[in-house]
Amino acid sequence: MSEWRKILKPFSWLYGGITQTRNTLYDKGILKSHEFEIPLIVVGNLRVGGTGKTPTVAYLVKLLKNQYRIAVLSRGYKRKTSGFILADKEANSGTIGDEPYQLYRRYPEILIAVDEDRAHGIHQLLQLKNPPELVILDDAFQHRQVKADFNILLTPYDDLYVDDKVLPSGNLRENTNGADRAQIIIVTKSPEQLTEKQQFETVQKLKPGLMQTVFFSSITYADEIVNETDSIKLSELRDYEVVLVTGIANPQPLLAYLTRQQITYSHLAFPDHHNFSESDLNTITQTLNRFESNKKLILTTEKDYVRIFTPPKFGGAELYYLAIETQFVQHQDDFDKMII
Repeated sequence: MSEWRKILKPFSWLYGGITQTRNTLYDKGILKSHEFEIPLIVVGNLRVGGTGKTPTVAYLVKLLKNQYRIAVLSRGYKRKTSGFILADKEANSGTIGDEPYQLYRRYPEILIAVDEDRAHGIHQLLQLKNPPELVILDDAFQHRQVKADFNILLTPYDDLYVDDKVLPSGNLRENTNGADRAQIIIVTKSPEQLTEKQQFETVQKLKPGLMQTVFFSSITYADEIVNETDSIKLSELRDYEVVLVTGIANPQPLLAYLTRQQITYSHLAFPDHHNFSESDLNTITQTLNRFESNKKLILTTEKDYVRIFTPPKFGGAELYYLAIETQFVQHQDDFDKMII
């Protein structure tokens, strides 16, 4: 722990005490949670930063969308609007947030909505002419005003919540005993070749309850990069000079993957959920223009792409993104059956 974080430790005790008291009031029914007649699935985490929520929500959507009329509701982090908004053809990352807009572009057939007040958002969805039969609440594990039927808690393999501290000396939003509310714990961003021994050791560290099930998932990358009109096989990308632009919490897995694929790139890193300015776009263009090859392009993540794909060209080269999906290391059928 850094000296700065040691200094902040007393504030972590205070913050942890406040969140613990709040949870206790909800657990005892002193603070009331809204209950709804339709199933509610929460996907969330204990810590701030990227844990793989959007790929997990996308997995659930893909699993359930042909059987139920689904809605995904989130707060729309860093959007430029407020209140309840239902995504439509006029939506963009500014009106509903980058991750909801990413889901809307991928699954336009389902309901995607944002509202900082989740209870109000669910009420609004249920008043629609064709209301949802099921709502997935994205990043709502601490949103105790709504009582969910099923809680899925995510924690990255290399940054487990049991190894962390409460804010501000750590990155946890609440004490680790908050994990007790989850029915499923998914250890995300796991190595694809995870051994049974590694899984056992991780489960031992997490100490799940008798009614909790732990699964392990990893990120898989698409075999091609795409944009609105074109696609390029990832194997062909070795012949290109690439400007890699990221505005995500942890770009290291992507960097490692591209390196393993023998793809040469110049990396421009921005903060998570970064809103790209004209100055940023100029920096990207200038970096691209330093390349002398006729084969050059800009590559980014799907989440970043929805924030910067307009205008779609920089210095004559197309902007592409590399899509990701969640896959389970083992026992995927068991997970699917539990959800269904």
